[in-house]
Amino acid sequence: MEFELWYLVVLPLVFAAGWFGRAFESRMRAADNAALPHSYFRGLNLLLNDQHDKAIDAFIEVVKLDPETIELHHALGNLFRRRGEFDRAVRIHTHLLNRADLPARERSRALAELGQDYLKGGLLDRAEDAFTRLLEDRNHRFEAQRALLRIYQMEREWSKAIDCARRLESEAGENHQTAIAHFRCEIAEAAIASGRFDEAQAAVDDALATDRKSVRGLILAGDLAERQGEAEEALRLWRRVEGASREHLPLIASKVSATLDRLGRRDEALNWLRRSLSDAPSIDLLDTAYARTAEWQGAAAAETLVADELKRHPSLLGFERLAEARLALNPGDEELASMSALLKGHARKLARFRCNKCGFRTREYHWNCPGCSSWDSYPPRRVEEVDGA
Repeated sequence: MEFELWYLVVLPLVFAAGWFGRAFESRMRAADNAALPHSYFRGLNLLLNDQHDKAIDAFIEVVKLDPETIELHHALGNLFRRRGEFDRAVRIHTHLLNRADLPARERSRALAELGQDYLKGGLLDRAEDAFTRLLEDRNHRFEAQRALLRIYQMEREWSKAIDCARRLESEAGENHQTAIAHFRCEIAEAAIASGRFDEAQAAVDDALATDRKSVRGLILAGDLAERQGEAEEALRLWRRVEGASREHLPLIASKVSATLDRLGRRDEALNWLRRSLSDAPSIDLLDTAYARTAEWQGAAAAETLVADELKRHPSLLGFERLAEARLALNPGDEELASMSALLKGHARKLARFRCNKCGFRTREYHWNCPGCSSWDSYPPRRVEEVDGA
C-alpha cells in the first residue's frame, strides 16, 4: 500500500478537532454547573436526607435567584401532595403566588395547584375559594368547575352541585344527567327526613324528569306514595324498577312484599318474590323471599325454597341461609348449630358490596361510593355473586 502524503496533514487536524471539542464540552459543563446556584445542590441534599422544610427554604432561594426554576417548584409541590404532606405543598405553591413578577399564566397554574392542595388536604372552604377565582381564567375554567362540582358534593351543597353540573353540560359538552338526578334524590331524602314532603315530591319529580329511568328516583317516588297512603301507586312505581333495571329488584323486594301484606295479598307477594328470584337471582332477593316465607308459611316451606334455589344458583351465603332454616326445624342439633355458626362467619366476609371503579367494599349498599365519589358504581349484588359471575 502506498503511503499518501496528505495523511500527514489530515490526521493531525482530526486529533486537533477532537481535542478542541472535548475542551469545549468541558468548558460548557463547567459553565452550566457554575450557573446553578449553590442553594439548588443544598436543597437536593436536604431533600434526599428527608429534611423537607429546610429543602423547601433552599429551593425558594433558588427561585429568587433563578426564576426559570418554576417547574422545579411545581414538581416538588406535586411530590409532597402525592405523599400526603399537604402543608408543604401549600407552602410551595403559596410562595409562587406571592411572587410579584410571576407571569399571569403561571399565577393561574399555581392557584390551580394550590386549590388541589387544599382539596386533597380537606380544606374545602379554601379550595372552593381558589377554584372560584379560577373560573375567570379560560385555560382553567373547566378544571375549576369539575373541582367545584366535587367540592359541592363533599359539602352536600346539592343545589350548587346541580348548577355547576349544568354549566359543565352547556359549556364543556359533558353529560351529568345521572349525577343531577342523584343530586335531586339527595334533596328529596333530606326533605323526607325533615317532614317536608311537598318539597321531596318536587325534587323526585325533577329527578325523574332528568332521568326517567332513575332507579333511585322511582324507589323514592314509591316511598312517598306509600307514605301518603297510595299503596297501589307505590306498587306501580316500585314495579317500574323491573323495567329500568332488573338487577335492582333486591332494593324493592322488602317494600313490595310488605305493602302487599298490608293489603292482605300475601300469596301475590310470595308469587312475585319467587318469580323475581327466578328471573333475576340474587342473594339479597333470596334473603327477603326466605324471611317472608318463614314468617308466613313456616320454616319447612322456607327450607324448601332455599334448597331449590341453591340447586340452581349455589352460593356460600345461600348455604348459610339453608343451615339457618334447617336449624329452625331441628333446634337441638348441636352439629348443625356449629356448622351454621361456621358458615355465618365465612359468609359475612362475602356479604359486601364492591365499587366497580375503585374496589371500595361496604356492608351497606351506596348510590355514591364513599371511596371515589362515583355514582351508581356499586352493583346491587354481593361480592360472592359478582366474582362468581
